[in-house]
Amino acid sequence: MKKESYLYRFFGHLSTITKHKFEVTKLCFKSGLIKQGILHDLSKYSPIEFFSGVKYFQGYRSPIDAEKEDKGYSLAWLHHKGRNKHHYEYWIDKDYEKLNNLALEMPLNYLLEAACDKIAASKIYNKKNYTDSSPYNFLVNGKDQIFMGKENARRHMHLLKYLKDNGEEKALKYYKSLYKKWKKDKKFNI
Repeated sequence: MKKESYLYRFFGHLSTITKHKFEVTKLCFKSGLIKQGILHDLSKYSPIEFFSGVKYFQGYRSPIDAEKEDKGYSLAWLHHKGRNKHHYEYWIDKDYEKLNNLALEMPLNYLLEAACDKIAASKIYNKKNYTDSSPYNFLVNGKDQIFMGKENARRHMHLLKYLKDNGEEKALKYYKSLYKKWKKDKKFNI
């Protein structure tokens, strides 16, 4: 891999995270998640996340993956997931009696933000190859569903499959209707 200049990586990373934030904000707004759209991923602009992103910027995948490959861990990711509730990892705790991880159920508003996040990330990294199936395929072909807990995985899959089967416009209307119902009684069945 060719080592790009610092300025190239700086502005490339800044451009990528800003495009991603803008896309998630649009999707969240259309889903009724106004406050979450505004606040989405602001921690990416913090020094620990931003400068790690610059160092490991490649433009076609998350710099977090490159940092993990280089160091075996990512301090930027540990910082990020601990501050952004739309990541299922935020909801993982230890079950010391059973000596395993405990996946807490994610509230619907964060599941919806997670769906918007996956859609936006798929658009940014897949560019012209993006389809409404891309976020679903990423989840199905990845390992996240193993760790996020059975119910969280099922709900994530449901939201992204709805996008795959019905297109973005209908999916966002569906997400908004789910959010409106959830706001009334904090219960949902999907």
